[in-house]
Amino acid sequence: MANQKELLPEEREELLSLLKARFEKNMNRHKTIEWANVEAKLEANPEKLWSLQEMERTGGEPDVVGYDAETGEFIFYDCAAESPKGRRSVCYDHQALEERKEHKPQNSAVEMANDMGIELLTEQQYRELQQLGKFDLKTSSWVQTPAGIRKLGGALFCDRRYDTVFLYHNGAQSYYAARGFRGCLKV
Repeated sequence: MANQKELLPEEREELLSLLKARFEKNMNRHKTIEWANVEAKLEANPEKLWSLQEMERTGGEPDVVGYDAETGEFIFYDCAAESPKGRRSVCYDHQALEERKEHKPQNSAVEMANDMGIELLTEQQYRELQQLGKFDLKTSSWVQTPAGIRKLGGALFCDRRYDTVFLYHNGAQSYYAARGFRGCLKV
């Protein structure tokens, strides 16, 4: 039996083809990066392909947004225009989910990201993403929250309104139909 977190050959080829097409269509996101190098890294890391498939399946439209010269890793972010549809209506983390007494959401952003093998964007990463286009004009996205804020029951989220990126706070247990999360994956 194949590993659950491994794609079948036809799924792998379909995903690589989709990622390559997106990469070529959005060269402004990665001007100095060549697809052949990205593809070689992906081929060598099948578990990362599985995570990218999960990002795609949930509506994230992952794309390469950078390269970390220190680690030799390519950086993928969710680049869907709005917060991924398959990751909305979630509270911030498992603790928030457990603390919610009624009308619990199905999941939390942090748990979903962990299950997918990705991380929530930080505020800085979210702002970097916004330099590549205009994202979350109608939705918002949870971002990694500092431990001090989380300890007090809060969590942070961002969106873009009035051509400005805003950082907000909310109770970590809150969830909204228009709030999801964006992920980061390093390969």
